[in-house]
Amino acid sequence: MRLRVSLVNGLAPVIVMAVTFCVSACSRQTALPTATQASAARPIIVFMTDFGTANDAVAICRAVIYGIAPEVRITDITHQVTPYSIEEASRFLYAVTPYYPAGTVFLVVVDPGVGTSRKAIAVKSRKGQYFILPDNGVITPVLDRDGLAEAREISNQHWMIGATLSSTFHGRDIFSPAAAHLAAGWEFNLVGPPVQQLVRLSPKTAVLSQKGVEGEIIGLDDPFGSLVTNIPGDDLKGLGYNLGDKVFVQIGKKGVALPFAKTFMEVAVGESLLYVDSRGRVGIAVNQGSYSKKFNIMPPEKIFISRKGVPVKFR
Repeated sequence: MRLRVSLVNGLAPVIVMAVTFCVSACSRQTALPTATQASAARPIIVFMTDFGTANDAVAICRAVIYGIAPEVRITDITHQVTPYSIEEASRFLYAVTPYYPAGTVFLVVVDPGVGTSRKAIAVKSRKGQYFILPDNGVITPVLDRDGLAEAREISNQHWMIGATLSSTFHGRDIFSPAAAHLAAGWEFNLVGPPVQQLVRLSPKTAVLSQKGVEGEIIGLDDPFGSLVTNIPGDDLKGLGYNLGDKVFVQIGKKGVALPFAKTFMEVAVGESLLYVDSRGRVGIAVNQGSYSKKFNIMPPEKIFISRKGVPVKFR
């Protein structure tokens, strides 16, 4: 019995020390950064081009970025923008930016004016996001929504790949290194002088009338081949339509009556429907098929939706 008591007494300090160590270690663990905090410390570059994936252009731009800012995270919007389509790139940029935090650097190279007098610019929005892109209007919708804090021309050669610049690959020589320097923490005002006036896009908007709404097919929801329009979904309500109604639509010179559905499987497989897409615009699709291929429709194309109850005279 004495041996058992002395053994217990001897273990008591060890147990106390173990408990103390555990409490101390646990308290230290709570002081470690969370996953969110740790990821926030790494800068983000969000990349979009019309380069496609059949060549080495995107890989070269990434290599330039990592050579300057090896700790940066690069994610993509797409590299399949329709070649030269500034309007399409602006639509994608507008849709994506709300989902990224302040401090994100957006790198956009859709640049049919490469090598001309068009400016290469760095822009800061009032949301605290940064944009490295050509001054061709691609940022217009974002700034209309979020506001412009500051814009500067990229003229500092230390922010470029070198003194000798290609006349056809500013994605490599100017835009990628500028985005990398900004993501690496260089001061925004070092990029170059302020730009007082930016080039603006003037996108076409849908027009409401007593007869209906006239708009445009502005893109395809690929790879599905659904038609994307510039007609706001709220305009359908303004025209008197409700879910389940037949909507009379003219696409180009062809008229069609389409069911107004909430989602694709509300019509039979292979059947067409009109719906409001996830971005709040009128869309036209074939359930588990491509409307574009089935009816040979490619943007841009005119679209007219008649007001409910108004006699339809397809033009």
